[in-house]
Amino acid sequence: MRPEKADSGPRTRIGTWLARPLTSFHLVVTIAFLLTVLGLVMVLSSSSVESVAADGSAYGKFVSQLIFATLGFVIFYVALLIPVRLMRKWSLWAFGATVVMLVLVLVPGIGTLSQGTRGWFVIGPISLQPSELAKIAFAVWGAHLLATRRRDRQSLKEMLIPLVPAAMIVFVLIVLQPDLGTTISLGIILLALLWFAGLPFKIFLFTLGAGALAAVTLALTAGYRSARVQAFFDPAADPQGIGYQARQAKFALADGSFFGEGLGQSRAKWSYLPNAHNDFIFAIIGEELGFIGAAAVIGLFGLFVYTGLRIARRSSDPFLQLLTATATAWITGQAFINIGYVVGVLPVTGLQLPLVSAGGTSTATTLLMFGLVANAARHEPEAVAALGSGQDGRVSRLLRLPKPVAYVPPRLGAPRQRARAQQRIAAAPQRAQLSQGTRARTPARTSAPARTPVRQTQRGQQEPRGHRGRVPGSERGRATPPRSARSGERGMRR
Repeated sequence: MRPEKADSGPRTRIGTWLARPLTSFHLVVTIAFLLTVLGLVMVLSSSSVESVAADGSAYGKFVSQLIFATLGFVIFYVALLIPVRLMRKWSLWAFGATVVMLVLVLVPGIGTLSQGTRGWFVIGPISLQPSELAKIAFAVWGAHLLATRRRDRQSLKEMLIPLVPAAMIVFVLIVLQPDLGTTISLGIILLALLWFAGLPFKIFLFTLGAGALAAVTLALTAGYRSARVQAFFDPAADPQGIGYQARQAKFALADGSFFGEGLGQSRAKWSYLPNAHNDFIFAIIGEELGFIGAAAVIGLFGLFVYTGLRIARRSSDPFLQLLTATATAWITGQAFINIGYVVGVLPVTGLQLPLVSAGGTSTATTLLMFGLVANAARHEPEAVAALGSGQDGRVSRLLRLPKPVAYVPPRLGAPRQRARAQQRIAAAPQRAQLSQGTRARTPARTSAPARTPVRQTQRGQQEPRGHRGRVPGSERGRATPPRSARSGERGMRR
C-alpha cells in the first residue's frame, strides 16, 4: 500500500485565498463598497423622474444619497480605528444617549412627522433618524453585556436582565412613533443576541413566539398596517388602493425577465411604482438588470452571511463574536425581509434594503456597522499575527490603519476582584516584612523542646521526620536510599 499524502492545505486558488489571514477583512470592505455603489446607481436611475417632477433636476435625491454615502464611508473608516476596549467602555453611554433621543423625537416641535411617523430630527437640509442609531447602540451594548457575563453555566436571569427590559423600553418608544419596520429590526437584534449567547432552545422558542405574537398584534391594531396584512392575503381585494404598490412591484419584476430592460430603461419609475427609489428599489433592479442583477444582489448578501459568521467563528474575543454574528443576522435579515415583500412572499413592512435603498441615516449607520464588522475581522488571531509581523496588505497600508491588539482573556471575573487581587499583591511585601520583624522580636522558648513531626518506621518505632534516614541509637546518619531501591528491598524481604 502506498502511504497517504499528508494534507498540505487548500489545493484550489479559492481555498488558498480564503486561507489568507486578511481575507475576511477584504471581503467585508469589498461587499460594503459594491452594495453602496450599486445603491447609488440605482437611486439615480429610480428617482430621476420623480426628482425632475419635484425639483426640476434629475439629481436631487441622488446628490443627497451621495452625500450620506460619503459620510458613511468616513464613519466606516472611523469604526476601523476604534479600539475594542473603548468600544465596550462607551457602549452603555451611547445606548443611553439614543434612548434620550428617542424620547425627544416624540415631542411635537422637536421631532418631525413624515409619512405618518414622528421619527426624524430635521435641521435644515439634514435629517436624522434616531431609531437607526438606537439599533447599533443596542447591538454593541448587548454584546458587551452578554460577553461580560458569559461563562459555562450562567443563569437565565443574568442573560435576560437587564437586556430584555432595556429592549422593551426601546420597543415602546419606537412603537409610539409608530415605526413597525424598525421595531422588527430591533427584534431581530435582540433574538440574535440571545441565540448566539447560548439561550436555551425552549426559552428561545418562547421568546420567538412572543415576538411574533407582538408583531401580529401591532400589525392588526393600526388601520394602515392591518390593511397591508389584508392586502397580502387577498391581493385582488383592492388592486388600486392598498395593494397597488405590491402589485406594481410584481409587474416590474416580470418586465425585467432574465437580462432586464437595461439600466435606466424602467417604466415602473414613471409614477407607476410609488417609492421606487426607497422601499421597492429591488423591483427596479429586477426590471432594469433582470434576474441576473437581482441574483447578484442576493449573492452579495449571501456572501456577507458567510463572511460575518466566518469572522464570528474565527474570533477569540467573546464580545466580537457576539457583535459580528448579531450584525450579520440583523443586516441580512432586514435585506431578505425587504426582498420578501417586494417579490410578494411577505407583507409590506417598510424595511429598507441595506446600502441600496435611498435613505441617508440608514446608509450611514449601516456603513458604521460594516466598519465594526471589518474591525472585528482585523482582530482575528491569524490577522493579528500577520499584521504584527508586517504583513499589512495594500488596503491596510493605504488606509494607514493601526495594528490590532491581541485578545487576552481575563484571569479574574469581576473588576472588583481584580482590584482586590492587585491590592493583595501590592501589600504582600509589607506583610512579609512585618512577619519577619515579629519573629525577630519574639523570644525563643527554652522551657520545652520543639515538637518535631514524627513518622512510622518499618518496625513500628517512631523517629523524628527531620532525622530521616538515621538509625535509632547511632550518632551519624546515612543517606536515605531512593524510593525504588526501598521498594525493591521490601520485595526481597517478602
